[in-house]
Amino acid sequence: MNLGRAKAVPYTDTPGGVTGIDKQPVDGPVRVSAPGPKGVGGSGLAGDAVCKKEHHGGDDQAVYAMAREDLDGWEAELGRSLANGAFGENLTTQGIDVSGALIGERWRIGAEVVLEISSARIPCATFQGHMAEDRWVKRFTQKGAPGAYLRVIEPGEIRAGDPVEILHRPDHEVTVALTFRAVTTERELQPRLLAAGAALHPEAREWARKYTEEYGV
Repeated sequence: MNLGRAKAVPYTDTPGGVTGIDKQPVDGPVRVSAPGPKGVGGSGLAGDAVCKKEHHGGDDQAVYAMAREDLDGWEAELGRSLANGAFGENLTTQGIDVSGALIGERWRIGAEVVLEISSARIPCATFQGHMAEDRWVKRFTQKGAPGAYLRVIEPGEIRAGDPVEILHRPDHEVTVALTFRAVTTERELQPRLLAAGAALHPEAREWARKYTEEYGV
């Protein structure tokens, strides 16, 4: 579990030039709850800074999860250590294929919190600056393992090391990875996203609807 504090950096265009992407591990307990609509609400984790609310945070992007296994793969490729939270994730999981999870899939974290997967993380210029790697956004996109945004279904407290239990897997094939490809490099996949229904992030759902209408597919 990782939280970020607002920090001034030279590589972001947020108001005041601050970002909360540099998240650090904490033991907790940390309160998790729905933060409110995008543009108003920030992170779903108490004490976690979101500095550009028009693009980050809000109910449908309340929590960001990344698999430790994916971080380990990047460590080998980049030749450097990546601590939990290095990609700006709130939850660093083990033993779960986060990018292979289904939109609408629900996880119980610890005894109280239930989260629902809504979309894939899309890399931005702040992420590029934070990582300080050449062509980082392109490389991250090509890898196709972006990690997942989740919304809060049942609030509560979580702690580092809490187990993650998959409570529900929807009856469709729209994964986080498929969603990522559809909204980045393979727009022709967008009609397939509509099978996820209301569980899909509203912006991705609207893009898929418009594409389907435009091309008659």
